[in-house]
Amino acid sequence: MRAAFSDTLVRLAREDSNVLLLTGDHGYALFDAFRKECPDQYINAGIAEQNMVGMAAGLARAGFRPFVYGLSAFIPVRVVEQIKLDVAHDQLPVIFIGDGAGFVYSHLGTSHQSTEDIACTRAIPDLAVYSPADRHEVSACMELAYQTRGSVYLRMGKSDRGDVHAGPGALTGTDSGQIGRLLPVIPGAVDRQRVSFIATGSMVRTAVDIAREEYPGAPVWSVPFIKPIDEDQVAAICAQSDVVVTLEEHSVHGGLGSLITEIASERAPVRVLRIGVPDRFSAHCGTYDYLLKEHGLERGMVAERIRGYLASATK
Repeated sequence: MRAAFSDTLVRLAREDSNVLLLTGDHGYALFDAFRKECPDQYINAGIAEQNMVGMAAGLARAGFRPFVYGLSAFIPVRVVEQIKLDVAHDQLPVIFIGDGAGFVYSHLGTSHQSTEDIACTRAIPDLAVYSPADRHEVSACMELAYQTRGSVYLRMGKSDRGDVHAGPGALTGTDSGQIGRLLPVIPGAVDRQRVSFIATGSMVRTAVDIAREEYPGAPVWSVPFIKPIDEDQVAAICAQSDVVVTLEEHSVHGGLGSLITEIASERAPVRVLRIGVPDRFSAHCGTYDYLLKEHGLERGMVAERIRGYLASATK
């Protein structure tokens, strides 16, 4: 995913000299190609993220297209106020990249683990929120964020669980009308579904594996666009399902599960099982896989929870 991000960013910068990359003293190896190809379009703003967002806002007003990169614990969480007032309030074309969303910076502890960034950003008016699941979605989301010329937060997980799409197919990266669509990873049958899976980011892979192994014929939808989202499409999925399972490497509060439940409650009431990070901090440091287990997001634990929920839902 990070390679796709770098490749797309370099291409956009080559094609448009107004594209600038601002980083808060992060991502050196990741940006080797960018600094080599576009050295005059690279700005290391140092460990001063609030100032960096202000710089990006000023540059956007001057006609530049800033991409602001940082760990998601810092971009956007540390700079929510600056994103809200300096950028989104005036609908400036600044694209924020939050790398390492979720638990991937596991050994660095709670300060570097970001499980609240979707909740923080989707409540800000005029700020789009993207959450790609693989390299194909990353490339398309980058292109679409650039084309829309609005304020965007793009959440990028560093765990990189591999491709969930065979190719770029469903998202060409050129039509802004695609923004908001849920993407079918496993198409479901035409008739009513016992269970449908709606997932985002790293958890799309988990949803795919569980559906293939335990629920043949159950559809799996990837959500690269948290905001805006196609509410009609969500309502249609909910209306055709007995149970909807949402999966995300984010808090169960304010993220994808909350969003789907909000839409369902108004448009197509259905039972929704929200699988995400419980409302607590990590108790220990450890590997990424360890933290997934601690918070109940390991694939076997998720599958067991779904089995239990479906059993109770059909009684």
